[in-house]
Amino acid sequence: MQPIDIKKDETKMNTKYLMLKNAGFPMITGCEEKPIIKNKELFEKYVKEQWIGMCVKKGDYLFDKYISPGFAFKAVIVEPENSIIDESTVILLEEEIVDEIDEEIEEDFKKEYRIKFSDVIGQKSAKSKCSVIKMFLQDPDKFGDWAPKNILFYGPSGTGKTMLAKALVSETNAEMVCINATSLIGGFVGEGSSNIHRLYDYAEKNAPCIIFIDEIDAIALDRRYQELRGDVSEIVNALITEMDGIKDRRGVCLIAATNLPNVLDNAIKNRFEEEIEFTLPNFSDRLEILKRYMKTYPIPFSDKINLKKFARYLEGYSGRDIVEKVLKVALHRALINDEKEVKEEHLISAFNDSEIIMKKKRNLPANNLYR
Repeated sequence: MQPIDIKKDETKMNTKYLMLKNAGFPMITGCEEKPIIKNKELFEKYVKEQWIGMCVKKGDYLFDKYISPGFAFKAVIVEPENSIIDESTVILLEEEIVDEIDEEIEEDFKKEYRIKFSDVIGQKSAKSKCSVIKMFLQDPDKFGDWAPKNILFYGPSGTGKTMLAKALVSETNAEMVCINATSLIGGFVGEGSSNIHRLYDYAEKNAPCIIFIDEIDAIALDRRYQELRGDVSEIVNALITEMDGIKDRRGVCLIAATNLPNVLDNAIKNRFEEEIEFTLPNFSDRLEILKRYMKTYPIPFSDKINLKKFARYLEGYSGRDIVEKVLKVALHRALINDEKEVKEEHLISAFNDSEIIMKKKRNLPANNLYR
């Protein structure tokens, strides 16, 4: 089997990777049979020998000439566009890589969020700015070309970024695809780019919809940190393409979240129309967190606990830190000791242990309630 002898256009670049999907027999009416690909390496070699030297762009049909004459594959992703297939081209079938991300998206779509704006303690400025996104999700057509499309949530971990995004969909009829950026990184060339495009396609089909990408810095780290971020340029380019074209996707809004806004790639960061800051809770917020969450304890807490004094010691803690590192630990210690209520000594003990961790996190000297 010899490759087709096609004169190569030296002015065009070689195709880096080519994503195909089965297109059936477009020239034969009523024929639905399609080949079963069991060995993707052999498949890539087989089709490459037929198509090497061909110029290909997105939307082109590429026909099999030997095993299933007349069967076509449609090009769904071509990088770079309008380029020449050569020996180094990576050729992939779309069906091989979609299962994992589709399962994650499907699983998330089954979730019903019952979080309200009022459940997010503090963050008044962030909630105020998000009210516009809420109005957009309730009536996408109202905004036209002025819709909120690319939004960045930034601030310390545990300050309510994901929680507020969930509250947005809970209080509207919208859907949300909530996904961690690291899960978008594929195991081979082309997979990450395809995942980005499929994510947006999925959101558009289920609009109005929020695409929430957590830890966006995992794929959009500044090029100065190339050694840390690895080769994710294909994902960055795909994300840039979708962020630029999101205006044409009715009812879709991207919200990305990061704890490290200053390390984001400028090409990505500059495309966010608004950056919404989430801050650590102030004294009144910390006091409200203590009161609200301690009311949900399975056993009562002592009325002798001075919550105001305790809230002052928790400066620098996020809401998640307070709940997970202090309140939960204090409750568990009371239960282990078979206590009938959570006492101040349990909170003090949990706080002092958490300070060892928090001291490193905040780069501050640890407080100790026993001093």
